Order: sequence, then structure tokens, then C-alpha cells
Amino acid sequence: MNPWLIVLIAGLLETGWALGLKYSEGFTRPLPSALTIIGALASFWLLALAMKSLPVGTAYAVWVGIGAVGTAILAVILFGEPVNLMRAAGIALILGGIIALKFA
Repeated sequence: MNPWLIVLIAGLLETGWALGLKYSEGFTRPLPSALTIIGALASFWLLALAMKSLPVGTAYAVWVGIGAVGTAILAVILFGEPVNLMRAAGIALILGGIIALKFA
């Protein structure tokens, strides 16, 4: 499988487990807690798999970027977090960094 596709999936799983931390309420709710832990483990495993053929710094930065952007966008949608120019600019900068690293 393409290592970039693996990093993408791992990053999406990172978004899922980051949001799961909120739903787990400090790991006091069993089902959201279990899903969060499973998502985190799967995300780490896929990232490690992708790092077999991608540079560690690039793969990690892209993984974190995907997770950060996905979490920020979904936090606005799911939790009503505020949207303002600085938040949008920050997300745009992260996306620009991900794209730059992919093609570097």
C-alpha cells in the first residue's frame, strides 16, 4: 500500500482519537474510552508502518498536521468551538505545511 495513503489514514484516525478524548470524559466512559484507545493504537501502528519507507520527520509532521486540522475543523462542527480569522489562518498554514512536506 502507498505509504502516503497509510499516513493519511493514520492522520484521520488521529482526528478520531483526539475527538474521542473529549467524548471519553477523562476515560470515565467505557465505550468512548475503548474506542479512543483502539483508534490511537491503530493510528500509531499505521504511522510506524508508513515510516518504514518515509522519512520520520516528514511522516510525523504530516500525521500531526492531518490530525490537528481534522480535529480543529470537527471541533467547530461538533462542539461549536468559535471560528475566527486567526483560527482559519492557522488551519490554512498547517495545510500549507502538509502540502509543502508532501512535495519536498
